Amino acid sequence: MISGKKRKDVDPELSDDLGPELEFRGDQLIADLEDARNEAAVNLETARRVQAEFENYRKRVSREQEAVVKRACERVVVNLLPVIDSLERAIDHVASSEAPESLEGMKMVLSQLLDVVTKEGVTQIDPYGQPFDPLSHQAVGQREDVAVPDGTVVEVYQRGYTMHGRVVRPASVVVSTGGPAREE
Repeated sequence: MISGKKRKDVDPELSDDLGPELEFRGDQLIADLEDARNEAAVNLETARRVQAEFENYRKRVSREQEAVVKRACERVVVNLLPVIDSLERAIDHVASSEAPESLEGMKMVLSQLLDVVTKEGVTQIDPYGQPFDPLSHQAVGQREDVAVPDGTVVEVYQRGYTMHGRVVRPASVVVSTGGPAREE
């Protein structure tokens, strides 16, 4: 702002002649300063918005990458499930034969394999004695059993598995019929 004081080194006559022009220039400078401040505020808001959009983009890309890794891991696990099934059947077969030394080795391999898939977020679905759940079980048969409530899993043909809470293979089960109604 222009002060009312006049500088000592300026000729008073000259100063009086320039007074209105200096006052006009001062008003113009103040208006220019206000415009610059408004533009700076708009630019700051734009920069903040761009920064927030970039942060959201970075988070979305990170989530998408995690999802791709999970899907790739899930495919590997799904391909390993038949191997686990075969090894379990082999253990059952050897257990009924006369080769107990083979049985221990096979059980160790199965245990290691199950540990690996468990570390990747895989859990077995163990539905025996549980109510039938069409989201995690696949009924392959029914068995009449008056002692067991209707809709109870009475036999598991093939184990089911979940990975990170999502069913990757439903359990193949036999469900009871003819028993008392299940209490809800």
